[in-house]
Amino acid sequence: MDAIVVNNVSKSYGKVQALNDVSFAVGKGEVFGLIGPDGAGKTSMFRILATLLLPDSGTALLDGYDTVGQMKQIRQRVGYMPGKFSLYQDLTVEENLKFFATLFGTTVDEGYDSIRAIYSQIERFKDRRAGALSGGMKQKLALSCALVHSPSILLLDEPTTGVDPVSRKELWDMLGMLRERDITIVASTPYLDEVRRCERVAFLDHGHLQGIDTPEAILDRFSNIFNPPGLKKKELADTQQPTAENAIEVEHLVKAFGTFHAVDDISFTVRRGEIFGFLGANGAGKTTAMHMLTGLNQPTSGTGHVMGYDIRTEHEQIKKHIGYMSQKFSLYDDLTVSENIRLFAGIYGMKDDEITVKCEELLQRLNFTDHKDALVKSLPLGWKQKLAFSVSIFHEPGIVFLDEPTGGVDPATRRQFWELIYEAAARGITVFVTTHYMDEAEYCDRISIMVDGKISAIGTPDELKHRYGQPDMDHVFTFLARQAKRSE
Repeated sequence: MDAIVVNNVSKSYGKVQALNDVSFAVGKGEVFGLIGPDGAGKTSMFRILATLLLPDSGTALLDGYDTVGQMKQIRQRVGYMPGKFSLYQDLTVEENLKFFATLFGTTVDEGYDSIRAIYSQIERFKDRRAGALSGGMKQKLALSCALVHSPSILLLDEPTTGVDPVSRKELWDMLGMLRERDITIVASTPYLDEVRRCERVAFLDHGHLQGIDTPEAILDRFSNIFNPPGLKKKELADTQQPTAENAIEVEHLVKAFGTFHAVDDISFTVRRGEIFGFLGANGAGKTTAMHMLTGLNQPTSGTGHVMGYDIRTEHEQIKKHIGYMSQKFSLYDDLTVSENIRLFAGIYGMKDDEITVKCEELLQRLNFTDHKDALVKSLPLGWKQKLAFSVSIFHEPGIVFLDEPTGGVDPATRRQFWELIYEAAARGITVFVTTHYMDEAEYCDRISIMVDGKISAIGTPDELKHRYGQPDMDHVFTFLARQAKRSE
């Protein structure tokens, strides 16, 4: 008997057709992928399967129970990890787990055998607040909470977005263990290595089911979406090449929280016009370092200059000369596209006449002219991120800081995003970027990799691959990240 049977399901939001007559079945104990570009309808399907959303038409059965008429029975049998962080950040690890156990009418002790292999890896941090966990630890806790009531079906909506490559591999190894217990797993992911770990995948695009087959068959058939041509950095004119002048200079920078050194004595420089990749596993210290460079946090010791300004004493000047796109979406959902552009342009001190002209130019360049009056919250994730990046450099700053700008975005949209980065670099803007996609690391002029708060390696992608004898940046990153000694 199939664990999940979806028959002719449709769902619309006003004029937007999220799902259009979708049908598929998932075998008991199968690892099944639900994949597609941003706005394809994946999250709507997950919410219908989890009984959080009613379909407009069609039916969905889980273990033989209908999602509309038998919600209670389904909720006892399903574990669900939504795309956004599903935990309570102000509760501790243990409190979160107890809360979810109580919701399902069980206890941690009763469900411990179901989560032992995963929860035992983070149990020593049971008194730490969930909001203070690294991405990998949050992922393990969320999975433990989804499994504490021993479900027969596990729904995972992009569970590894924002998580470093090593932690991603660990999660999928855990899913392999769950499959051995005959748990049915349906997962969505933008990472192709994770797609390939599914037994079958269903490809959704604009609400339509385009095909169901093995991962390789689907990835090959729709290679224009999942495997677009790689970017080649254009040869720049001499006036556009990275210069000998530095945009960032850091010497012996330290940030301590009590006895814990999140950033532990790092030194490096970034040249003007350079695309500089700042990599590291979750908890390595990347975001803390970036917060010091952008004037959002003060160092404990050491020195740093950004665009010639001291990060200790001139952080207000730094903020005027940089762009910043945070890990969490940095626009206002309840404002329209054009209102967001004008708001941030005003914050950056631009004049009204200049704002009007450049706003129209930007809308045309992004093909957003027909969507200028749309609320930002209605846009697909990829569109939002392209808009957020464009707004962050709207005032032509000397340097832009991008903290995991393409997290959770499909390959074709990520490629478009990097075209925008290349265009910015060609205009002389220095790009300082963190990413968990190792193919993006290959696009950078130089890369640093942080381990345990220190810079473990720095150089061009080719230099690092040669130095460590690895075939690609994914292997370089994994090799260095596995040498970490501190536990979160």
